[in-house]
Amino acid sequence: MAAAISCLIFLFVLVCLSAAVFEDQAGKFDWRQQYVGKVKFAYFDSQTQASRKLVVATEQNVIASLNSRNGDIFWRQVDKAGPEGHIDTVLVHGQDAIMVSGNGRLLRSWEITVGGLNWETVLDTGSFQCAGFVGVQDSVKYVAVLKKTAISLHYLSNGHQKWVENLPDSETVQYEVVYSGGSGLVYVLGVVPHSHLTITAYNLEDGEIMKQVSVEALWLESLKPGCAVVGDGVLVCADPASRSLYTLKLEEEHEQEMRQVLLQSLDVELSDGFQPRVLATQPSPARHPNAEFSLQLGPDHHILLQLGDDVITPLRDFQQALLVSFATTGEKTVAVVMSPKNETAYSINLFSADSGRRLLETSTTFNLDPNGGKPERLYVHAFLKKDDSVGYRVLVQTEDHALIFVQQPGRVLWIREEALAEVVTMEMVDLPLTGTQAELEGEFGKKADGLLGMVLKRLSSQLILLQSWTAHLWKMFCDARQPRSLVKNEVTIETLARDEFNLQKMMVMVTASGKLFGIESSFGTILWKHFLQKVQPSSSFKLVVQRTTAHFPHPPQCTLIIKDKDTGLSTLHVFNPIFGKRSHITPPSLGRPILQSLLLPLMDQDYAKVLLLIDNEYKVTAFPSAKRVLQQLQEMASLVFFYLVDADQGKLSGFRLRRDLTTELIWEVVIPTEIQRIVSVKGKRANEHVHSQGRVMGDRSVLYKYLNPNLLAVVTESSDSHPERSFVGMYLIDGVTGRIIHEAVQRKARGPVYFVHSENWVVYQYWNTKSRRNEFSVLELYEGTEQYNSTAFSSLDRPLTPQVLQQSYIFPSAISQLEATITEKGITSRHLLVGLPSGAILSLPKMFLDPRRPEVPSEQSREENLIPYAPEMPIRSEWFINYNQTVTRAKGIYTAPSGLESTCLVVAYGLDIYQTRVYPSKQFDVLNDDYDYMLISSVLFGLVFTTMISKRLAQVKLLNRAWR
Repeated sequence: MAAAISCLIFLFVLVCLSAAVFEDQAGKFDWRQQYVGKVKFAYFDSQTQASRKLVVATEQNVIASLNSRNGDIFWRQVDKAGPEGHIDTVLVHGQDAIMVSGNGRLLRSWEITVGGLNWETVLDTGSFQCAGFVGVQDSVKYVAVLKKTAISLHYLSNGHQKWVENLPDSETVQYEVVYSGGSGLVYVLGVVPHSHLTITAYNLEDGEIMKQVSVEALWLESLKPGCAVVGDGVLVCADPASRSLYTLKLEEEHEQEMRQVLLQSLDVELSDGFQPRVLATQPSPARHPNAEFSLQLGPDHHILLQLGDDVITPLRDFQQALLVSFATTGEKTVAVVMSPKNETAYSINLFSADSGRRLLETSTTFNLDPNGGKPERLYVHAFLKKDDSVGYRVLVQTEDHALIFVQQPGRVLWIREEALAEVVTMEMVDLPLTGTQAELEGEFGKKADGLLGMVLKRLSSQLILLQSWTAHLWKMFCDARQPRSLVKNEVTIETLARDEFNLQKMMVMVTASGKLFGIESSFGTILWKHFLQKVQPSSSFKLVVQRTTAHFPHPPQCTLIIKDKDTGLSTLHVFNPIFGKRSHITPPSLGRPILQSLLLPLMDQDYAKVLLLIDNEYKVTAFPSAKRVLQQLQEMASLVFFYLVDADQGKLSGFRLRRDLTTELIWEVVIPTEIQRIVSVKGKRANEHVHSQGRVMGDRSVLYKYLNPNLLAVVTESSDSHPERSFVGMYLIDGVTGRIIHEAVQRKARGPVYFVHSENWVVYQYWNTKSRRNEFSVLELYEGTEQYNSTAFSSLDRPLTPQVLQQSYIFPSAISQLEATITEKGITSRHLLVGLPSGAILSLPKMFLDPRRPEVPSEQSREENLIPYAPEMPIRSEWFINYNQTVTRAKGIYTAPSGLESTCLVVAYGLDIYQTRVYPSKQFDVLNDDYDYMLISSVLFGLVFTTMISKRLAQVKLLNRAWR
């Protein structure tokens, strides 16, 4: 009987917590933007002039096809993250895209029309060097894969291996280049640094070595990027030391020497300290490369050269050329040159590759965003027009990872901000008030105008509000008469204003490339962007909001802390999060590495919170550092505590601030690194509100929560990776006193550990190596049935140890991210947002992770609505908040409160960005979308009409009675 009741209660709870999205609600309150990442390889589908496909492969292990007309993704294939899925190279021929990934582990062929996998081949072990098509009789039939010790030839149609041969002397020779000019031989070029060059020719049919030649080259260290094969199989290399070009014919039977050509004889000069680069073009793998090639002599200096009859002839000198590329259409090959005109404008010109003559009516000028990066790569698609002239389209990749598609005559068709594929941190900032709203807010407290002036000002403000409300109603009426797909909700930086329930916010995102974005949260519109020029690729970021929009007329202020991992030095970037403009406030210069940063509740005279920075000498720097701020900081110095983590030494140290603004070590916890290592340390969110201080029990008593705002959750993992000896530890440490409140150890477990620390509970997930499953563990801390101090919490005055309740549950899936919902007042029930590897985001009610769930339900547990304990955690499809809008490789989930207590704003970011709203306790403070306004209006109108008629009839009745 008890089991049946438990099942009924469980089913009832599931039904009550079920949520779904209707078809007409899809995309109404949420949006998703998909990205591919920083592009490594890009190819145009040049089968026809009208082709719209653009094949790209990125550093995020993604191969995709883009629509060249609008930049949308036709299809996208995402490989495994990390080195296992690393894309080594991509080659495109016809409708096939050949990809080598995993350091030469896999050879795949993709159909570029729909993105289907044609075939896949597992290659032999070995470090990948390069790959190339092999053609014979004007057709491409094979693909050659060169590794450190072997070369293999595969059929292009099915990927089957034709032959594989070991490379001679692979222990000493660095093989780097494979070449085939359609002669029936496959050439492999290698080099022994500062010794000689090795040329090995293999027979195309059986892989037999037909020729092996060694040529002395004491100056040569590597074949890339200073060497290329041009013309009839001639290797051209540039030597910066002797300022010369060296040529060598690969198809000569007898041994020979490399022929030297001094750059001075060509009337060109190499820039000092610059490594020259040789760029050649081979339109068809079944034919020899073109005789024309480009030599880069400096950062913005290129020259077009031609090799003929063993003579190198200069064709055109490009003095101010930032990028040079080749493109072929039909029998015509052109050199495409990009040159800067000013800081934001760039020009593109086409030159005939065989003569160096500039083609008429091919010059294009376009502008780039001044807040973006400079052009880094150039990809060109050339085609023949009806009048036999050459037209072209250009894909420009900038150093901030943006893709810009330019079409003649200089029209930018679309821009893809691929830096958003690597968001590292973000914050949500409330939008500012409109001028009318700010004026209305400023009326309160102004008594200088007198009573009559205040009344007139109030009337004028109300009239303006009435006018704006009427315009809003008219817009709603016009939008309701149009199909939803035609309704345009354009948001610009000029029309930004806070909505009624504060659901629309500014999303400030920081990317790994050092580019900052301001994105409007309702529709995902990028309102501003700013690229930080001198940010190293290995830098880490921390974003803090020092001043919100609540302090009108002071503008909001954010500070980005940028730390270079190589030097440890940090810089500050202060900006306005609404408009993206750099602040006029000069941040302090930091000459020493920063170990910790604290945002104090202390404000300066302009309502900016004080940012406290602690360097490696334990000295503090305050920003802003006005005299009044320093005085206030000295007064409250005894209340400022902070901690530092040294994961390498397993040390957790606590400090406090003295009145002279020096620091003092007050506690230290050392975790032996030979046994376990510190993985992560996390405190509670500063903007978190707790509505209830206790839980009402079934017997009407109260179990008070242990609400320690200074509590730190420290996760450790065992140093021994053996499954039988591995473990995961959870330490709860008071950040003020260093007291270990609780310690939990999960035996035979390992990471990665994802955890959430909020209110009086900690939830963490790990992998159970013994049972081979994912598990959740939850810790809840309570003071007991009596509260020690109901007014304020003090870590220095806590004699009693809290009661700790713990329970574990089986979760049927691995997870990639974990976060908790948050609301403005903390009244709404809490949900855990679980990011799954499939890209789904699960909204899991916290009540399922309650350690007080009873195995056998009792009358008191039913009174508390406790779900009976079950070891398996359910996953219901109705709990997925992103339905079919999956978020690939989710790196983080950010939650923010809105003006509605029932609504929490959620942003999931990874390779994609997804924004939505969740309602953990349903929308108890908002009317439903299908609310019948007509019915309630009719009822109210009927009641009013009936009341008026009844009142009139009652008056007539009383009058008639008086006349009797």
